[in-house]
Amino acid sequence: MSLLPIVLAGAGAVAAPVAPAAATGMGAEQERDGLAALQATRQGRILPLKEIERRVVPQMKGAQYIGFDLEMPSGVYTLKFLREGEVIWVDVDGRSGQVIGRTGR
Repeated sequence: MSLLPIVLAGAGAVAAPVAPAAATGMGAEQERDGLAALQATRQGRILPLKEIERRVVPQMKGAQYIGFDLEMPSGVYTLKFLREGEVIWVDVDGRSGQVIGRTGR
């Protein structure tokens, strides 16, 4: 999975101007994935990160939300949590918002 430095906000996506991959420290593949994710969100093919977080974070009582990955082209979000020193990964289908997998307690 690649960590994508994308900010997806509200019902749509808010995009800053895209800098060349070398200037951002991203590789060309990460940059392509980031642009694909932004486009998929704008076109309504996947849900925005804020919507995924709204659905999943409240279910993780007692765990600290520490971030996410978004795998493209599958559109699977992986939300990462920390509880009692253990990392928990929750995989979410970006199209439906449904949890499709989880590791940890």
